[in-house]
Amino acid sequence: MSQQCPHTAALTIDPMVADLAGETRTLCAGPALTKIELLGAPAWTVTRHNLARQLLTDTRLVKDHTQWNLWQSGAVTHEWPLIGMIDAGRSMFTVDGAEHRRLRIKTTRALAPRRLGALRPKIEQFTAELLDDLAQAGAGGEAVDLKQIFAYPLPMRVVSELMGVPRTDHTYLLESYKKFFSLLTPHDERMRVFVELDGYYTALIKEKTANPADDLTSDFLHDVAEGETPLTEEEVHGNLKALVAAGHETTVSLIIMTTRALLGHPEQLAAIRAGERTWEEAIEETLRWDGPVIHLLMRFATEDITVDDLTIEKGDGVVISYRAIGRDRGLHGDDADTFDLTRPTANRNISFGYGPHICPGAALARLEAAIALPALFDRFPNLRADIPLGEHGNLPVLTQNDPAAFPVRLGI
Repeated sequence: MSQQCPHTAALTIDPMVADLAGETRTLCAGPALTKIELLGAPAWTVTRHNLARQLLTDTRLVKDHTQWNLWQSGAVTHEWPLIGMIDAGRSMFTVDGAEHRRLRIKTTRALAPRRLGALRPKIEQFTAELLDDLAQAGAGGEAVDLKQIFAYPLPMRVVSELMGVPRTDHTYLLESYKKFFSLLTPHDERMRVFVELDGYYTALIKEKTANPADDLTSDFLHDVAEGETPLTEEEVHGNLKALVAAGHETTVSLIIMTTRALLGHPEQLAAIRAGERTWEEAIEETLRWDGPVIHLLMRFATEDITVDDLTIEKGDGVVISYRAIGRDRGLHGDDADTFDLTRPTANRNISFGYGPHICPGAALARLEAAIALPALFDRFPNLRADIPLGEHGNLPVLTQNDPAAFPVRLGI
């Protein structure tokens, strides 16, 4: 592993995502464990596959933000723009150990293969409906935004079906999460959105308490197996808020980035259409090469952790830089920056995490992409990007690989 002098200046991570490719190259060229700065807050980031696997299963790194030395000292407060991604309330995403397993078990059951199989017809229905909307919008030959019309609403419809969220609320939730994640949103407005979302989920819990249905929210509230401790209202609330956010943001990016990668590599798209390669290979290679998550915030050291000649000190924050990890030449070879469906290590990506906190919705995201992508290219075989593929800028979302738009011509 490359070494870093402890006194080396920290790399500043750009919250505006102005040069994602350049930042990724810098991280990949540096050591596996690198000092960074996030909006004035120093931390460590992990940029290599094997070290990430090691640290993501290290019980000395926890999700509890009260262990953070910057929080304890008051250097970071609720005024810090990224605090909502760290202090997000009690849920399966913010606790560890036995409590994490208790809070996660119902989600794991709900997203088991049988439940996902039952959800498939709904995903196919939503996909067909949105492709109709796309065809209508592009019927005159003009450019249409594939993200806004297709990739953006599809995952929200799916996760809402799973959680029991009314379709009438989709626009509100999409816009609310967009404001919450954007670093262009003024801090006061972001906190207002946070409070409003709290109120929304409180009302949804009240409704599902009184009128349970066949959805995950009702299961959280009412489905208590023998020997299980029921979830508190705070825990249900935290799980709901985080699952709806995570359940749509990553899939939007996965659909768009896989589409973009294939349009930029027409010979590989042709191989899929000829049956020589698979959609699953395209999804896994995209997850590795240009996946949904850029940086994942944050874990905190409960004691000193030694990595070669470096020490993550007790109280330090640790970020996992998944995009850099996907370009790890030590695992994927010197051509790690190349999109290649034949890559033997593509399915070894950890883009949905690793260890106890691996994303519970990973199988659902893969299923949605595996339904949406072939349907899209079957419906519009002459689909093409409307602007050069290298000119699609990202929204100012430090954690998510989130393109602002993806204009295309349908070729109909």
